Amino acid sequence: MDLARPLRTVRPLARWRLSFVLASAAFLVAAAPPAADMPRFAHWIDGTTANEPETQVQTIDSNTFVIRQSVATNFEAPFLYLLFGKDRALLIDTGAGGLKIRPTIDRLIADWQAKHGKRPVHLVVAHSHSHGDHHAGDSEFRDRPDTDVVGLKPEEVAAYFHIARWPDDIARFDLGGRVLDLIPTPGHEPAHMMVYDTRTRLLFSGDMIYPGRLYVPVPKFGEYRASVDRLAAFAAKHPIRALLGAHIEMTSTPQQDYPMQAKTHPSEHPLPLSPSVIGELQQAVAKMEAAPVIDRHTDFIVYPTRPRTAS
Repeated sequence: MDLARPLRTVRPLARWRLSFVLASAAFLVAAAPPAADMPRFAHWIDGTTANEPETQVQTIDSNTFVIRQSVATNFEAPFLYLLFGKDRALLIDTGAGGLKIRPTIDRLIADWQAKHGKRPVHLVVAHSHSHGDHHAGDSEFRDRPDTDVVGLKPEEVAAYFHIARWPDDIARFDLGGRVLDLIPTPGHEPAHMMVYDTRTRLLFSGDMIYPGRLYVPVPKFGEYRASVDRLAAFAAKHPIRALLGAHIEMTSTPQQDYPMQAKTHPSEHPLPLSPSVIGELQQAVAKMEAAPVIDRHTDFIVYPTRPRTAS
């Protein structure tokens, strides 16, 4: 299919859909926050310094923490997020393995409790999705007191968070004075979900949108596109300050990613993405229709993957 064909040559239904997408994208671009409002982080560990620590923690506010796993421990170098309310804390993902992640999380919880009169806090360990680089540390938390580890299948996620109709319903999860919206977004992986925090106006976007290669299995491309549309509809009704994903695979050079399984990440793209990328992604996947192709953008790459055939 010629992706550059004019809009007037698209079938009527597709033309209406694409027009809606373009209008949504324009709205999201117009609604993007000023750069000064984006979260600011110090330089992340990136494998370029000898003997860098296995994890690095940065603070968004006194109740919101970002943990990065060193690329020296696993080339995925994922980001984890720990959010505190009055009664519960939510840990999004447990890393890619190659290290012990629980000591870092236990230290953060102990420090938070020390600042809040030794307040008890129940830990909920959940996942952006069930790929191995996001749950390798689960076993460290299974015997931790006052802790729930949410399952990895869509039905397990839906049951724990009381999502009646997966993936159409959006659940609300109260940490105690801090209510999160949980948005099912299958496509990249069946149990993928995003977490929106009303307090900080941050969207924790997992592997669906981040500065890198957005892998989409071709047989699931329609499901992925539907999730992008669902996300765009959510974004049109909620103020989003920035998206924080699970990886960085892009360099600071527009459209340029690192080689696969790179062992160092010099000159990384910033972690936060503007909410305008939601409309940009929606427009990109809508144009692909039934013929997904690798599509490079300034801040991300749509990266369809095809099933492996037996040799």
